[in-house]
Amino acid sequence: MKKKTGAFETSAAKRLFSGLKPYRLPLVISLAAAAVSVAGQLVIPVVTGMAIDEMVGGGQGLFKLLAAIAALAGISAAAQWVLSLCNNKVAYAMSEDLRNAAIGKIGRLPLSYLDSHPSGDLVSRIIADVDIISDGLLLAFTQFFSGVLTILGTLGFMFAVNWVIALVVVAVTPLSMVAAGFIAKGSFKYFRQAGTARGEETALLTEAMGGLKVISAFGAGEEYREAFSEKDEALKEKSLISLFYSSLTNPTTRFVNGVVYAGVALSGALFAVAGRITVGQLSSFLAYANQYTKPFNEISGVVSEMQNALACASRLFAFIDAEEEEPDAEGARVLTDAENDGTVEIDDVYFSYDKKAELIRGFNLKVASGQRVAIVGPTGCGKTTVINLLMRFYDVDRGSISVSGTDIRQMTRHSLRSAYGMVLQDTWLKTGTIAENIAYGRPDASRGEIIEAARRARAHGFIKRLPNGYDTLISGGEGHLSQGEKQLLCIARVMLALPPMLILDEATSSIDTRTEMKIQSAFAEMMEGRTSFIVAHRLSTIKNADIILVMRDGQIIETGSHEELLAKKGFYSKLYLSQWAGSSEG
Repeated sequence: MKKKTGAFETSAAKRLFSGLKPYRLPLVISLAAAAVSVAGQLVIPVVTGMAIDEMVGGGQGLFKLLAAIAALAGISAAAQWVLSLCNNKVAYAMSEDLRNAAIGKIGRLPLSYLDSHPSGDLVSRIIADVDIISDGLLLAFTQFFSGVLTILGTLGFMFAVNWVIALVVVAVTPLSMVAAGFIAKGSFKYFRQAGTARGEETALLTEAMGGLKVISAFGAGEEYREAFSEKDEALKEKSLISLFYSSLTNPTTRFVNGVVYAGVALSGALFAVAGRITVGQLSSFLAYANQYTKPFNEISGVVSEMQNALACASRLFAFIDAEEEEPDAEGARVLTDAENDGTVEIDDVYFSYDKKAELIRGFNLKVASGQRVAIVGPTGCGKTTVINLLMRFYDVDRGSISVSGTDIRQMTRHSLRSAYGMVLQDTWLKTGTIAENIAYGRPDASRGEIIEAARRARAHGFIKRLPNGYDTLISGGEGHLSQGEKQLLCIARVMLALPPMLILDEATSSIDTRTEMKIQSAFAEMMEGRTSFIVAHRLSTIKNADIILVMRDGQIIETGSHEELLAKKGFYSKLYLSQWAGSSEG
């Protein structure tokens, strides 16, 4: 059953305001400051009316009344400063809490969720949406509290001066309530749609920026411009509709303000002519009429902004509430003996990303401790999927995978993944120095150990040519490093950490042949005594593997050593000979 917009709105509002509990003290101070500020502003019209009457009557006590007005204005301004200080603290602390909750959530999400959601949309939720939530909360704290107190206070003063004229004001008030309700209902729906459109646009932009060189090389810039234009047009349409509703706030409330002011002026003038109120009291009443109607204008604006904030909050909470990775089994053991017993057994495993289309079927494999296992086959045959299952990035649908004699579902994910060192085709480097990136898996490594790992990975030469050597800062884009250089740094990172087991997934795909031949010897030394899984397209790089698994359509179709598989003259032999012939012709 589809949830109604109001359900989203109410749920998001409850979640947001429940997050205010840790900030009770600054909120109480803020409320107290709001009360003092409003009290000062409310007393000023009374004193002003007295000053006007004093001027009419002779003006002997005028100076004292003017001094009182100045003092009240000063107190009100000081209280307003304290109010703003407390509200800023709460709003930005809440933003920090929300972002920390979202970032913490990422680490608990299954890889399947991250694979199925554009990273740009998730970034938009954590950055842009939280900014909008913060702005909405800040407006609510700053204007809503003061506005409500001002409305109640002005009503009290007006009833104290003349209850008949006060009733005229109250009679017109429902107009503002009806207008605010209409605006809130419409704006939430369209602000939510605008937030979704913003996320889609951010996702497309992130994708384009990440592949800018490829887009330029293939002349696909115009295609991306058109796609971005479509997303931007959708965002513009949703934003314009949401802004249309929110822009109704000002003219609507101003109309109500005008009606209230006219009603007070007319009825007050009649009472003044009849001698039932003084000119000063009429002046105070008109001032209160302005003060009374102004908060309705502000509160309506706050309501409109809060609809935007709540729409963004509902998107953020949908992410925070996403189903998390299944927790480690109760009593899951920590894998500690992989270095001494790196046996791996895959028993009758079935797995598919899409349950409608099987990928891995009846997969069986036994790997002795310290063996080097190469996995080869055509694109899409399931090689990388096997790695995903070994690392438990995905869980098998049927069957089991064991390491050191224990089902990996019965051990902690952290200890399992820590036992493997991975070098992938897709490199990842964090913002930091070259040395910090190499030491990512061993932050306590000495500079000498970092340099030695770089030498073994054949990265030391190009690092020394960089402006600041190992202290060269790598930015997010790593634009000054080639793909091969980035891959060498990832190899150095694993060589420094030296985990008990290894996974090399196209680890040298971006490296020139001469450098690759040198690295292979370093890899051979590193793999000595370590259970290793090697995924490669270049079959010349896996000749020395103890076992070669040849996969096709999610199943192992051939196994054996390089020589044994060539002798069989089967699928592997055809693959190898086709590559050898291609390289000879080249």
